[in-house]
This record gives sequence, C-alpha cells and structure tokens, in this order.
Amino acid sequence: MIEVNEKQLSSLIEEDRLILYLYTPFCGTCQLAKRMLTVVDETVPETDIHMANLNYLPGFPERWEVESVPCLLIFEKGKLHTKQYAFQSVEFLYKLIKQNGA
Repeated sequence: MIEVNEKQLSSLIEEDRLILYLYTPFCGTCQLAKRMLTVVDETVPETDIHMANLNYLPGFPERWEVESVPCLLIFEKGKLHTKQYAFQSVEFLYKLIKQNGA
C-alpha cells in the first residue's frame, strides 16, 4: 500500500483508476481494515492501493461526502465509482477490487 499526501492525491484522482483507503491513526477499526487490505494488495499485484490519513486532507471529506473511517474509495477517470465503509472480510474486499477493474 502506498501512502499519499494531499498534493499527490489530486493528480491521482484524475488517472484511469485509483483505489484509496482513508483512515485515521487512532482508529482501531482502521488498523484492522489496513491489515485486511494489505493481504488483498499482495494478492492483486497488478493493482496499487493508495492510503491517506484523513486528518491531513482538509476539505476532502466534504467534497467526496466521506462520513466515517475506515473508508475505501474507488475512482474511475476522476469520478467516484465506489464508496465502501464496511470492510467485511478479506474475500469481500478482494472481490470488490477485482470486480472494479483489477
């Protein structure tokens, strides 16, 4: 998983496809979600999963209507395609990422 900052994020969103995991450092559920996504990231090597600390993204939650963390966003050519809050299982996340173009 690749950590990105606000500046990098604005250009990444415009690419063909962006998988973005949003978290906050003191969120226990976020830590579990990160471990699950790390497994998925290793099983789908052709896809990069980016991650960003929501605390350092002013205005981002309002713009993309992010209501809580952990949150997985999948962008297609600058448009939000998928927003997922419930990280049910590694298998669920794997299928979600694969069905969205991986």
